[in-house]
Amino acid sequence: MKLFKARNRIVYLSRQSNDKSMDMKLLELEIKKENPDIEQVFRLKMIPDSLAAQVKYCFSIIGDMYYLATSRVAILDTYSIAVSCLKHKKSLKVVQMWHALGAIKKFGLQSVGAKEGRSEKISNAMCMHKNYDYILAPSRAAARFYMEAFGYNADRMKICSLPRVDEILSDNGVSERFFRENPALSDKKIALYLPTFRDREPYVAQQLKVEFAQIENYHLIVSTHPLFSKVKRDNDFFYNGNYSTIDLMKIADIVITDYSACAFEASVLMKPLYFFVPDYREYSVERGINIDIKAEMPSAVFENAQELCRAMESDKYDFNMLFAFKSKYIENTKNNNTQILAKFILMQMQ
Repeated sequence: MKLFKARNRIVYLSRQSNDKSMDMKLLELEIKKENPDIEQVFRLKMIPDSLAAQVKYCFSIIGDMYYLATSRVAILDTYSIAVSCLKHKKSLKVVQMWHALGAIKKFGLQSVGAKEGRSEKISNAMCMHKNYDYILAPSRAAARFYMEAFGYNADRMKICSLPRVDEILSDNGVSERFFRENPALSDKKIALYLPTFRDREPYVAQQLKVEFAQIENYHLIVSTHPLFSKVKRDNDFFYNGNYSTIDLMKIADIVITDYSACAFEASVLMKPLYFFVPDYREYSVERGINIDIKAEMPSAVFENAQELCRAMESDKYDFNMLFAFKSKYIENTKNNNTQILAKFILMQMQ
């Protein structure tokens, strides 16, 4: 593959989804605006469950190898077999644009050997997170976790928020459309529950459902992790229409999460943010936690659903606490993150 000549090309790789992420879409448009002559190729494929499909997936890795050999920059938002397991041309610049806007829970190399993490044997065999030239981190505080998770020093960290921050800050009229499609919810406050991916989620979600069923002026929307299917759709806690997680955060009056990185996205909007973590001790052991949310968001962390609802109904929220949290973990909350990242990527093309 090294015999192929590198072109004026950027290749995007992901196992997170078969479709372009919002970050990729925004970055693609900005790069096209800055330099329309650059070719942008997307190699996006989740690893399928069936054995036959997995064998077919292996052939797609050959395609990844070709585009890595013929591109000047590779941008990925997950681990890539072709990137980490192979040796590449020195001219290729690899940028890790991780798919989350921060890390409350441990991930990557941080969680190797933990109950919910990879085994050390597999991690070493698959050369986990090797061959990155730059890793995007939304703040210096977050960069400390990223260095551990990816196994790099500070000189590989590029402090830069993801393009999605621009979308979070934009006014796309989603509230008007949402309440037009959901008129029965127009006279209620919306509480949005955004849990992370974990096996005990059906039990945790049920605790919130029981409490919110007794509150008349709030409607709870449960929006589970896209890779999690064990929490069945319950129409009493759902909505009509097709909305992204960011859209739902825009229409919500409060956001409830646990260890999900969506907490950082919600903080950008400066709406009341609560953490419901009845399994805090277990999760700390099984997965590990980077941020002591009980210390940093003390009046917004609850292990009891009833106590959370009481705090929520009191309308007494510490926004200074939330602002400190946002400022520490997302340094740039201006509407120019896509432009900054695009210019950085174009510099790597030279």
